[in-house]
Amino acid sequence: QVQLVESGGGSVQAGGSLRISCAGSGGTFSDYSVGWFRQAPGKEREFVAAQRRKTDPIFYADSVKGRFTLSRDNAQDTVFLQMNNLRPEDTAVYYCTAGRPILSALRTWSAYRFWGPGTQVTVSS
Repeated sequence: QVQLVESGGGSVQAGGSLRISCAGSGGTFSDYSVGWFRQAPGKEREFVAAQRRKTDPIFYADSVKGRFTLSRDNAQDTVFLQMNNLRPEDTAVYYCTAGRPILSALRTWSAYRFWGPGTQVTVSS
């Protein structure tokens, strides 16, 4: 059973940067696709970024492309999300996830099996 814990969230002004991390345990991280989703109050959980294996392409939501970067360290069982040029609309709880979705379902939250409890990111204007 893979367990995930996010860290590094916080508050920042628009235009600023944050890096959030996700530490995994209880499984072989390199065996799984990893991703980030977010959920703002009153909205559905939405895809942010994901990657199947470390050497595979990384997919991003259009809203974060060019500003956010997903990276992973399989040796440390850790996934990172570097967020630059943050906007108020990026405010949300950010969730780390792992699983084995098929390629066409990589952007679908229900295709993932393991989830962290989430970390709050707040961007003020």
